[in-house]
Order: sequence, then structure tokens, then C-alpha cells
Amino acid sequence: MNTSSDKIFFYSSADLIKISEKMVDMAVSKGVTEASVDVNEHQGISVGVRMGSVETTESNREKVASITVFNRKRKGVASTSSFADEALLKTVTKAAEIARFTAEDEYSGLPDKSDIEFEPRKIPLYFPWALSNSEATDIALEAENSAFQVDKHVKNSDGAAVNTSHNNFYSINTLGFRGGYAYSNHSLSVSPIASVKSEMERDFWYSSDRDFRKLSSASEVGRYAAQRALSRLGSRQIKTCKVPILFEAPLAAGLLGSFVQAISGSALYKKLTFLSESLHDEIFANHINLVEDPFIPGAMGSAPFDNEGVKVFKRNVVTNGCIEGYFLSSYTARKLGMRTTGNSGGSHNLRLYSNADKQQKNLDEMLKNLDTGLFVTELMGQGVNSLTGDYSRGAAGFWVQNGTIQFPVYEVTIAGNLKEMFKRIVAIGADEYTRGSKTVGSILIESMTVGGQ
Repeated sequence: MNTSSDKIFFYSSADLIKISEKMVDMAVSKGVTEASVDVNEHQGISVGVRMGSVETTESNREKVASITVFNRKRKGVASTSSFADEALLKTVTKAAEIARFTAEDEYSGLPDKSDIEFEPRKIPLYFPWALSNSEATDIALEAENSAFQVDKHVKNSDGAAVNTSHNNFYSINTLGFRGGYAYSNHSLSVSPIASVKSEMERDFWYSSDRDFRKLSSASEVGRYAAQRALSRLGSRQIKTCKVPILFEAPLAAGLLGSFVQAISGSALYKKLTFLSESLHDEIFANHINLVEDPFIPGAMGSAPFDNEGVKVFKRNVVTNGCIEGYFLSSYTARKLGMRTTGNSGGSHNLRLYSNADKQQKNLDEMLKNLDTGLFVTELMGQGVNSLTGDYSRGAAGFWVQNGTIQFPVYEVTIAGNLKEMFKRIVAIGADEYTRGSKTVGSILIESMTVGGQ
């Protein structure tokens, strides 16, 4: 552990390794032949302010040691927040007892040894931010105050928040896997309210990164959030129509999320997805590609191995509109008669892009491509049917005519089917935005139904 890590964590990586090895030795001494152990320490702070006053402040420090054992395809899991030998032994014993009585599942068990990562890469994922509660409060207050200073019509707020998170973990299993690393996550957000007479409009913005030095400044976040709220004043309703839809980049990441869920192992083997048995099918427009890369330094979705200690790798998930791979853990892969893709725990740094144009278009150019239609900047509700692909969400945004924004729009519904929407993607913008582990620009869809007056 480096010096900055020692200031954040009570336990060193060497401590976590000893605890992990101790629990595996305890399990083996009880006759367990298959077991995996995860030991983790977390430290973080969370501060929220509203209208110039502190609303919440929290400092948290947690630690947990968990063990999963398999007994003749029967699984037992137990965990403890105490690292004392007695507590560790009780936890191992409990997991072994649970495994005796759970139902047998032929697909359960540790990953195949050939899939395990025995030489993990070192990826920079840990950037400690030794921030005090008072310092975090000052940053949050600056963000909120910067929003208020933009315009006299911004005089209320749903608050601003600063969060830091530091984690260090180590994992081992009885097949010989050994691996662990420290990682961080920091964020700043603000949600101002703009008002004129009886009309009130709220919007928000945030910045997040593993490296606190890459966060947008508090003043930048506050100003932009205020500008977004102000731009929504004077919202109107529109009549029901069928028009092109341009999804703002942060919302486009949600569309990508729906796709990932649809081709993830659990949905596939349960046949609860509209993309069942879709491998090698052309689901997207033929100019659309999706790449997964777990090895990007400092990225939110980077990892040298997945949650099972399985190898991860850069790959093309979608090529020229065709699905080239699913998102599978060892268990879901076995259920499907396939091989794990190293996605136990989720996807790794996905980027959706188009190869239709040699030069991707910025947002202004995407609006010109939209010509006349709806630019969507907010979605409400959870109206996505994962089984049929039917899509219906409450929405707000801007009416665009001849490539120019005309006025803000509210209280509309946009509807379609994800299969058709994916096929009708006309363009993906160069205004790329990363939300979590997903990066995508604004997405222009040829036509959707807008339900209005």
C-alpha cells in the first residue's frame, strides 16, 4: 500500500490477504473443496446542502469478509463485519452449514480453472481524496451558490452534494486465484430550480470520476445546471405526432443500458428478454458498433478481472449492427451451454459509436440532422418492457424545427419498440458522455410516436 492509501484505510492490502487466506484455510480444514473469499474495506463521506445550509453530512467506514462455499453443487454464503478469528471461523462454519441444506444446482460452482486470471494487470483505479466534511461542504455550497448567481430567476434549489468513496479489497479461491486492488469514486452534483411567476422548472448536473482532479469545478457544475433549468422555462405541450427523436447523450446511455440488460445472462437463460437467442443477429442499424474495454486507466468500468476472478478482455460486442457476444458470468454461461465472457458483476467500459460518417457530428450538427422533431433531455418513469422491448417513457425536452431549437416541451410521452429503435438509429453524435461504465454520444432515431395533447 502506498502512503496515501494508508491514510485512508485502517487495513493494508497485506492485512486483507492474510484474512482471506485464513478463511480459506478454515474452510479447507472443514472439508470444503470449493470456496471463494472476498475481504473489503470501504471509507467515504457524503455531504448535502440546500439553500446555503447543511442538510446531511455522513462519514462512513465499513469492512466485510464474505465466503462462498460449494458442497456437491450446493451453495452457501455468509459474511461478517468482524475480522477477529472467532468471527471468521463462525462465518466459515455458517456458510458450510448453509451449503448442506440448500438445493443442488448442477450449474453452480467456482469458474472453470481455464477461465481464471492468474496474472492480473495493474490498472490505475485508485485516486484518494483526503477531503474533510467541512471541505466537502464548502464545495457543495460553492456549486449551489454558483447556480444562484447565473440569473435572478434561479433562487431555489433541491440541493447540492459531494461524495467520496474509497475501497480496497482482496479475493482468493481454492482454485488458486489471488487478486485485489484499491479503487475510488468521487462526485459532485447540484439541482437548481428556476422560476418565473407560478412556473417552476428544475434541472441538475453532476460530475463524477475516479480521480477527483478530473472533476468539473463546483462553479462550472453549478452554472451549467442553472442554465439547464432556465432553458426549460416557458415549456409548452405539443400535439401527438410521429417524428424523429434525438436523445441527449446522458439519456442515450440509458438506451445502451437497456440493450445490455437484454443480452445479459440472467435475462437470456430465463427467456425474459426480447433479444433471446439473438447472437449474430443484426439488431442495430448496420453502421452501429459497440466495444467493451476493461483496461482503460482510471475509467469507471475498468477491472483486471471480474467478480469471480475470471479473465476480462477487450472485445467487439456489436459489429456493423450484429451482436457478437453476450454478457455472461460462469453460472449464466453454464445455463446457456456457453463460456463466461468475464462479466460477473456487469459490463466494462462500453462505447457505442457509428462508422457511418468519417467525422462524427457535434450536437449542433445532430440538431440539424434532426431537422424537425423532439430533442429529449429528460425521461420519467420505468416504461421499458424487457420481455417485448416495448418502450414508453414520460419525457421533456425541446421542439426543434429546421435544425433550430424553438421552445421547451413538457408533459409528453415517447413510445416505440427497442428493436425498431435500435434499427432506426440514424446517427450517434461526437458529444460523447460517460455515465458509469457506458460512453455514447447523442442518439438520433428516425421516428417515434410522441404522445401530447
